[in-house]
Order: sequence, then C-alpha cells, then structure tokens
Amino acid sequence: MIPEIFPIPSYDPFHFVTEKAALLKALTHCQGVVERRNTVPILAHLHIEAQGKKVKITATDLEIACIETLSANVHTSGRATVSAQLLFDVVRKLPDGAEIELKASEDGGSLHLQSGRSSYNFACLPASEFPFMTTENLSCTFKLHAAELSQLIDKTRFSMSTEETRYYLNGICFHATADGYLRAIATDGLRLAQAQIELPEEAKSMPQVIISRKTINEIRKLIEEAAEEVSLSFSENQVRFVVGNSVLISRLIEGKFPDYEKVIPVGNDKVIDLNARSFADSVDRISIMSTDKLRPVKMRIANSVLTMSAHSTDTGNAVEELEVAYKGEPLDFGFNARYVLDVTQQITSGTLQFLVGDETQAIIARDANDNSALYVLMPMRV
Repeated sequence: MIPEIFPIPSYDPFHFVTEKAALLKALTHCQGVVERRNTVPILAHLHIEAQGKKVKITATDLEIACIETLSANVHTSGRATVSAQLLFDVVRKLPDGAEIELKASEDGGSLHLQSGRSSYNFACLPASEFPFMTTENLSCTFKLHAAELSQLIDKTRFSMSTEETRYYLNGICFHATADGYLRAIATDGLRLAQAQIELPEEAKSMPQVIISRKTINEIRKLIEEAAEEVSLSFSENQVRFVVGNSVLISRLIEGKFPDYEKVIPVGNDKVIDLNARSFADSVDRISIMSTDKLRPVKMRIANSVLTMSAHSTDTGNAVEELEVAYKGEPLDFGFNARYVLDVTQQITSGTLQFLVGDETQAIIARDANDNSALYVLMPMRV
C-alpha cells in the first residue's frame, strides 16, 4: 500500500506530538536526500505537514524526493519547513523514549520543539517556497522482496563509475531480459558487474532504465531495515520506490547505457578455482607494497600454485603463494588490487572462480556456486 500523500493544506500552524523513535527514523531517511552544498536555502529544509493522525515529512534536492509518513497525535493541521540538519541533530540527541512536541508559529517563521525540559526554537522558511517533485505517469509497477533488490544492488554498485563526463555510467542499469530475468549492470569502463533474479510477471513491460548512484545508495538504506516487499514503479524518466511508510521518487539518468554484452568475453575456457577468503587476504597484504595508485598485483599460475607479487622501487617487494585448482598451461596476468577485493566480497560460497582466455582478454570472475552474478575485470600489464 502506498502511503497517503496529503493535499497541500492551508498555512495554519501545525501542532502535534510524536515519539522520538518514529520521528528520528523518518528524519534519518530524509537526511541523505537533502543537498548540503546548495545555493538554494529551501533545499536544506524539510517540509512537514500534519493532518488527521499522520505527519508527512518531505526532503528533495530536485532530482530525488524522500517522503516519510508517521503516526502522531495531531492537535492542529498545517505545514512548515525547518532545517533538516538542525532538527535531525537535536532529535537524535534527545533521550530514548522521549515524547516530542512540535508547534509552528502563527506566521510560519519559527518552529518550537518541546521534549521534557528541553526547549528549542528553529527559524523557518516559507512553506510556499518548498519545491515538490511531481509524479509522472508510472506505467510499469511491480514488487520485489527487499532481499532480492538488496542482492541486485550489492552485487553491482561497487562498479558504478564516478566520472561525471560519462554520466550515463554513474548508476546501475536495470532491464528485463528476453529469457525472463530482471538484470542489474554497472560498469566504470575497467570492470563490470552483473546480477539477475527471476523477472516478476508485471515487470515484463519495464523500460531499460539507469538509476543514479545517489538514488541507489538511498534506496539501499531504506531496504536495509525492511524484511518486506518493495514496490517499484517506472516511467521513461522517473522511478518510485515504496518501502513501508517511505516513498522515494527519483529522476532517471538520461542517456543510453552501453551494449555491455559485447564486453563480456566468450570462449574463456581456462577455469581457476580458489579459496576466496585466502585469496583476498593475500591480495590485501601484498598490495601494501605497491605505491602506484592503481595498486597493481602480478599473478602467475603454474602447477596448481598461484604466485602473487607486488613491488615498488620505493618500498620493496612482496610475494605470496596460494594453492588453486587449475589444469592447464601456465598463465600470467595482472589486476588492480582494489577491483579484485571488491569482487571477493561478493563471493558467499567460499570459492572464487576465474574464467580466463588468453592473457590479453578480459577475465570473468564469479562465485563457483552461484550463477546469478558475474564480474568482468580488465587485466593490467604489471
């Protein structure tokens, strides 16, 4: 059920009482959306509406909006704005279990908070200046379990690009595949992460969309607390997530996501199985010796032994060996240590598998016992 979004009430000053836990939870969710470095003062404020037995709190940076609804004892309906950071900082430092009373002034210029013997007055901006994101015609709606959406995000978001010049890579691409999967892909041009789950029947009509990095991070925070379903709705330009009493609305990234399937190599027939934890620990240790910002690690596989090495003219060198399961000719390749460590964190079965072609081709990494995700790493010359 989508939480009720109230019509904008009159300028009557609201007065309501609620519990700290409920208010703090709502403020915490809204905090991440508020843009702290902006030139528009109202965007640093929350819009608070009280009506009936509910209070609705809204935050926006004009690209994303978070709407939180909580229960309260509403004495007077109305609306006001208040600094998101100040209200959050005060509420989180009040005693647990505290009852909080919020009352807006007659002219809407201030907000009074009373909790026990604590009393605060916050300066407010006119509620009429607060910009609301309008919801477009969201023609495709379906539901996922929170754990499914978490899986898609967690297995891909570390590969999102941070380069603003290629803005269309600054997020995760979601689309429905022809063979019945909902797939998530992220790439920064040097690595790629792909994860998929079975496609819900209602999602067959969803367009290919790119959800921004900030939106991905905010929805991940929301579903972290949820052992329930998440409702997703899409238009060509917008996405809406509904998680319990929380609503997150965001613009989609405009632009075309690259044809990622051409990046995934075919014919990588050399299979290497290794212990993911031991491998990660070795890579983490020897990369300390590399002063290069890319943290290159050289690897050689021969006679079922993986030899890893790193060196620097400034610090020295390091070598570690690890037993692996591999039958084939010796192989030499290099990796960015951080990229390898990001992949190993996604391996839940304990066995990391590399699929290798020749030494110049991209390498596929995956969990040996999980076909729902794969990772592509470009090798480095070391």
